Amino acid sequence: MELNALLAQPVALPSLPRAVALLMSELAQNEPSLRRLNQLFGTDPALAARLLELANSPTFQLPGQIAGIPEALALLGMAQLRTLVTSAPLGTTSRSVPGVNMQQFWRYSLNTAKLARSLAGIVHHNQIAAYTAGLLHALGELVIHLADPERAQSVNTLVAPFDLRRDKIEQRIFGYSYGQVTAGCARRWQLPEVVIDALQHQHAPFDNKVYEPLAGVIHLAAWRARARESELSEKELAVSFPGEVGLALGLDIDMVLQQDPIDWTARPEAADFIV
Repeated sequence: MELNALLAQPVALPSLPRAVALLMSELAQNEPSLRRLNQLFGTDPALAARLLELANSPTFQLPGQIAGIPEALALLGMAQLRTLVTSAPLGTTSRSVPGVNMQQFWRYSLNTAKLARSLAGIVHHNQIAAYTAGLLHALGELVIHLADPERAQSVNTLVAPFDLRRDKIEQRIFGYSYGQVTAGCARRWQLPEVVIDALQHQHAPFDNKVYEPLAGVIHLAAWRARARESELSEKELAVSFPGEVGLALGLDIDMVLQQDPIDWTARPEAADFIV
């Protein structure tokens, strides 16, 4: 399936049920906390994407200008937020997206977002845009699995969805990778160019005369998050570290590893909701 045909396929991106439940609870309050809403939307890629799509829609006459969840929440009314949340498709079963472990996907996406925000702060780039791009960057993987499940499964037999080599294998087989799919979706959602460019070039941020620092930040953040999912050893980390990207940004492997999100595994009730 060609990229444009894939993007034209209607897919329902599933949301984390607990995030939806907590958002509904917060929105039922007389005076919902914007800080809490920001935290909760910031844990779920699909909800964040729908929120940003709405904020950048013609309704608010600011297409291509709203890059972050806090800005979007400042625009929308509580009634609009309630409608958005209550209509969200839920990832309630292990087969919500065949071939993808959704619990792993949500954890991985959140870790990438946190890492991207931290790294962006070090290199003095927009941390809000970095968090958004990091949170959304792998949504294209869900789109591929939902719209073209047979070909997605053929790739899964070669390499797992969160393997460090995933983008290269997809590029070889499909002619595009999940990052380009995510960028295509972001373009349709009328997100800001800074986010679209970061998503489009996340796999090769400095190749072919391209220089996209925010894409480099996403590249490094995703490398670390995928390495964590693969439980790489210190030697494997050193061998796989994308040194050219790090060099262009002035970041070495130690600086990237030091930005790891706090390990909340000892407190499962808080694990997915600290942003």
